[in-house]
Amino acid sequence: MKVTLKKVAAVAFEATAETSGATVSLDGKADIGGEGRGMRPTELLLSGLGGCAGIDVAHILRRQKEPLEDLTIEVSGVRTDEPPHRFTSFHLRFVATGDVNEAKLERAVRLSVEKYCTVRNTLDPEAPVTWEAVKAPTPRG
Repeated sequence: MKVTLKKVAAVAFEATAETSGATVSLDGKADIGGEGRGMRPTELLLSGLGGCAGIDVAHILRRQKEPLEDLTIEVSGVRTDEPPHRFTSFHLRFVATGDVNEAKLERAVRLSVEKYCTVRNTLDPEAPVTWEAVKAPTPRG
């Protein structure tokens, strides 16, 4: 697996994945020359964690033929005050919409976060990852 980054502005880069060809824009904070051209690398780390787990959850529920209509994942991280400002903990909140069995949703999230998610399993084991799975109320019409 390989990603190549190309500088496109003062502290902004465009990353291109070798396998998929997809691109992502990254930029730094304004006080170091960032111009709001993309996410900061730490935001991408949180996105990677949520995306990895979300793909797992959607895949598991699809294989179980659960009627998942939508899935929103909120990812938060706590960082140290001192450089290098590393993450000390993470929390993922999965909100599922559809007539999904709540026990199957919770099991899918647990399997992803505790077993399958490559990003989670690459993070420092000293930084705990907590999670919750919530079934959004179905709108009455």
